[in-house]
This record gives sequence, structure tokens and C-alpha cells, in this order.
Amino acid sequence: MVSPFLIAATIGLVFVLQRVIGALRILHSVDYLPGHRTVLGFRSILYYLLPQIRGVKLSRNWLFEEGHKTFEEVGWDAYSAITFWPNLQHNIYIADAEAIKDLATTRRFPKPVKIYEAINLYGHNIVSTEGDLWKKYRKISGPSFSEKNNKLVWEETLRIVDDLTENVWDNKDAVVEHGVDITLPLALLVIGRSSGFGQRVTWEDNNSSKPGHHQLTFREALHSTASELIYNFILPNWVKALPHPRLRKIRQATSELSDYMREMIQDRQTSEVQDRHDLFSSLIHANKEEVELAALTEEELMGNIFIFLVAGHETTAHTLSFSFALLALYPNIQEKLFQHIKEVIPDGRRPTYEDMPNLTYVMAVYNESLRLFSPAMTKKAPEDTSIIVGNSHNDEKKRIPIPKGTHLTIHVPGVQRNPRYWENPDEFMPERFLGNWNKDALVAFSVGPRACLGRKFNETEGVAALASLISRYKIEIKDEPQFKHETFEERKSRILKTQVVLTLSPKRLPLVFKRRS
Repeated sequence: MVSPFLIAATIGLVFVLQRVIGALRILHSVDYLPGHRTVLGFRSILYYLLPQIRGVKLSRNWLFEEGHKTFEEVGWDAYSAITFWPNLQHNIYIADAEAIKDLATTRRFPKPVKIYEAINLYGHNIVSTEGDLWKKYRKISGPSFSEKNNKLVWEETLRIVDDLTENVWDNKDAVVEHGVDITLPLALLVIGRSSGFGQRVTWEDNNSSKPGHHQLTFREALHSTASELIYNFILPNWVKALPHPRLRKIRQATSELSDYMREMIQDRQTSEVQDRHDLFSSLIHANKEEVELAALTEEELMGNIFIFLVAGHETTAHTLSFSFALLALYPNIQEKLFQHIKEVIPDGRRPTYEDMPNLTYVMAVYNESLRLFSPAMTKKAPEDTSIIVGNSHNDEKKRIPIPKGTHLTIHVPGVQRNPRYWENPDEFMPERFLGNWNKDALVAFSVGPRACLGRKFNETEGVAALASLISRYKIEIKDEPQFKHETFEERKSRILKTQVVLTLSPKRLPLVFKRRS
């Protein structure tokens, strides 16, 4: 009689052989393009539970950590990555600016919406859709991102920074245990006030304002839901229902954020506000009445509110945090930035939106922070095709076949640290953005028709916040006894250590804001 162990071993061996043969077929189809080969893909729960193990799984933050390194090892600005579990998954990562522009603008490569299901927690939205549905959301949202709104963003950002420095810090020195404790509420306040969402988020962490039946503040519910989004997606309902404190917190935050958004919708629908130019009003209007491309369902309304709230405050907040960190690490650059602001605004007056084009070095600092710390984005080949990529070491070009169904990832850290486009790519050098630079090699906001609607919103808020804060405060790294004898490189590594929340974020950023005399 055949033992159950032998049967199980045989089934396991057959499964492994099938996956290996499948992987060999994939490699043959792409001319054996080298790259990463790992057991676990990001859809496996084990991927999030296990530490990085060579050949088993990469770290959650591997895209940023490797920068352009793997491309240099491969020799081309493209490499392949294969995972075996839970599905045999093939992905080609690209760090060639011309190839990326081709991917984004020719529309041969649509977004693989299936891998964006995690952000459909409350409904489909402008980030997770393609085709007519995406066009519908963009048509409704697009008009809200106007010069009129950008000017409002500028004014609100200055007003919120004033409130922080004058009323919270009392125009004195301030110690911040983590930079995001400043940038996240700042960005949430800005999007709340300038996009019509109407949430009262205060600098005092909103702890005293938990209206009605809520156990969490709006800010707590939003941040917790966004940071735990992947677990909401990969964990089955029976696991999420278990009485574990973290799972209980995920359930509570998800539910309370849903309640908050429904209350926001109800308040606006019953209010006397007639202005339909802000983003929230545009979405509400599309939900209430028939528009050219048909009304939004309540699910679509909720889904889009959620993604605009998250994308509109997390990305800006984290870029600002990295800007603070870099300026604190490089005081000579911070001093140059301060002197530049004084030159543009010599009388110390409040900067206006019209000053923004002249604040070129502020924009350069912000762009450089964004260049050094950005996420990635994915496309999918709908048919057999190919891409042309450059050599990492010379001017040679190579055509790489792309089989139908292959995921193509724009490796943002790779292209934005590619030495073919950036001199000393790993160094903080804002001056590179003052002269001629390759616009196609800064892809953090994507490129082509799907480029981020909120780019100018993000830049306006970032420049206004930096100009306002640096004109009044000098930023330093907080001195801590346990790090007294560390070298500059050790300090830099510690301060710039990152983690993936929903977007790339500093892991721990203790800062001191010293009032300028």
C-alpha cells in the first residue's frame, strides 16, 4: 500500500516541476533576461510575515533599497523577476527613460488593474481603473485641479504653517520625535480645506474631537486604514475576524473611516454650499445628478474620496519629511536655501503664489527629495510586443521581447538614480534641477495621459511649506546620547532609513526646529 507521505511528496514534486518548467518557458520567451528569482510573491501572506531570505523573498522595501544596483549588475536598464508562489508571476522592471515614455504615452501597455484591488477597499477609483471608467473619473475630477485651486492650496498651506509656528510652537524652538508627526497633519489639513472635504483636523492631533459614535479621530482612522491596506487585501475575512488587537484595530479603522466619509457626503449634500469647483463638490455633484458620462454610484464616490484623501496627503507628507531630513543632514544646502528665500523675498513679507516661479531653489530641493525617495508603478502587455532599452554602462541598445500578459514595472527608484541621466545619482544635489535636466527621467508623478492630476497641487504645497518654514526655522537632527559617536554616514543611514506604509516613508525622523533670530 502506498503511504500518504509518498503520495503527498509525489504531488509536491509534480507541482514544483510544473512551476520550474513554466519559469523556463518564461525565461526563454524573454531571451533569458537575468534578474530576481524568488519563491514568494507579494500576494502570499508569508511574504509579509517572513524576513528577507535570499532566494525565498525580497524585503518589502527592496525596490527602493536596490535603486539602480540590479540594473548595473544585469548590464541593461531592464531585468526580469519571477516568483513561484502563490502564482507563477513574471515581471520586467524598467529604468530606461525612453522606454518608460513609450510605455506611458503609446497606450500599448494598460494598467493591470487586478494588482490595484487593494485600494478598492471602498469602491473603484481613478487609480485602480482603466478605459472608459478611468476617463469618467478623470473627467469629473480634472476641472478641480485648476490654477484657482492651486492658489488656494498655497494660501491654505501658509495659513496652516502660521498656525503651527505661532499657536502650537509659540514662535519657539520645537522638538519633533518623528517628522511625519508634522507633515501628515499639515498635508491632511491642506487637502481638507482646499479640496472641500471639510474635515476638522487639528494640530493637537484632533484627539479631543471624536464626534458622535466614533472611537477614533478622522485622522487616526484614515492613517490606520491606509497603512494597513495590504493586510485588508490579502487576509481572508475569517482571519480578519479573529480577536487579535491589530486585526481588531484594522476592522475598527476601516469601519470608522467608512462612517466618516458617509457623514462627509451627507453633510455636503444637505448643506447650502453652492460652489461646485472644489474636488469634493465635483464628486458629490456627479453622484447626485446625471452627468455626461453617467453619475457616480455611492461605491464609486466612496472609492474616489478615499484615494484622493490618501494620495493627496501621504505622498506630499512623506516627500516633505524627506526634504526636512535631507536639509537637516546637509546644513550648507539648508543655508543656501534660506539665503535664496531671502533674496526672492528680501523684505521678509509673506510669500505669495506669484512668488512661486521665482523660488527656483525651493522647487529644486523638493524635486531632489522626490527624485531620491519615490515608489514604483506597473503596466501590462496586452499582446506580444517588445521594448528597446539602453545599456547601463555604454550607449548600446537592446530589444527585449515582451510576451502577452507580462507585467511591466516602471522602476521609479531605478530610473531616478540611473547614472545615465543623473550625475552622482545617490547624492543630494538640488542644483541639478536649476539647469537642463532630463524631464523624462523624473517619473514620480508618472508620465503620459495617466500622469498624476495632483502634481501641481503637490508641488505648490511642498514649495509653500518649505519656503514658510525655512524662512523662520533652522532644521537639525535631534541629538540623542546613544548616537553620540556615530559618523556622518551612520547618521545619514539612520535618518534616511525608509519603510513602506502605503507610500515610501521615513522610518524614524527625530528633528529639532530652531527659531531663527
